[in-house]
Amino acid sequence: MKLTIGNLAKQAEVTVETIRYYQRIGLLDEPEKPDSGYRCYPLDSIEKIRFIKRAQQSGFTLKEITELIALNSGHCDDVRKIAEQKLVRINQQINALIMLRNELDQLVKGCQRGVSTNRCSLIDTLASAESDSKTGK
Repeated sequence: MKLTIGNLAKQAEVTVETIRYYQRIGLLDEPEKPDSGYRCYPLDSIEKIRFIKRAQQSGFTLKEITELIALNSGHCDDVRKIAEQKLVRINQQINALIMLRNELDQLVKGCQRGVSTNRCSLIDTLASAESDSKTGK
């Protein structure tokens, strides 16, 4: 089977536009176009695209994935360091989200306890919190 861009997209479970984008940003090489016919991609392109997608699902940005690909398999320590840095950032994001969830939970509970008035206590609380941050309180 010839691995045209359409076949590659199907095999790698991405769109043709995804492949073209990866080519534009340098993640995937674009084969030479023959005088007649379609470009044919090497079979390892499927695995490379799958790697890119799995890395994205693991939280790596395309820039970080470019670094990982450039390091290849001979630099395990460098790859591990990049993964450890990513893990630290993900844990920081999780902690920030937990704090945000707890804050919002308190706002919702406060709103549920509030007496029904013409004003929303949640909006009033957020508005006063914003003015406190502007005045340095």
